[in-house]
Formats: sequence, C-alpha cells, structure tokens
Amino acid sequence: MGDRWQIEVDRGVCIGSGLCASTAPDGFRLDTARQSHPVAEEADASEAVLAAAEGCPVEAIAIRLRDGGEPVFPPEE
Repeated sequence: MGDRWQIEVDRGVCIGSGLCASTAPDGFRLDTARQSHPVAEEADASEAVLAAAEGCPVEAIAIRLRDGGEPVFPPEE
C-alpha cells in the first residue's frame, strides 16, 4: 500500500468503543470523553487502520485517498 490517506472520525457518530484504538494504536486515540480521533489526519496506507475502520461498530471512520479524494472506506456503493 503506497498511498497516503486522509482519515476522519465522525465524532457525532462515535460511541467510544475503543475498537479502533486497540486495532490500530498508532492510528487512533480516545480522548478524555472517550471519543476517537485519528493520531494524524493524513497517514500512509495501513492494514491496521483499514481494519479499524472496517471493524468500527457504528462506521464512524472514513478513509479517502489524499490525492484525488476517492473513498477507501466505506466504499462507494
């Protein structure tokens, strides 16, 4: 995966399960309100970050390619 990603967490949807932070501890952190946020808004493509997004129980994580903005997750239908 040689791409760069833009990573966003919809904090209005996030329930603070912590699954993302445990799946990709280098990619996500929980704040004192137990809301997730990406460690960096841009990052190298990562299997762990993708697994965290796919495993989010409320689909609060969105990943797009930095160049072009095409969705990585969730995929366009």
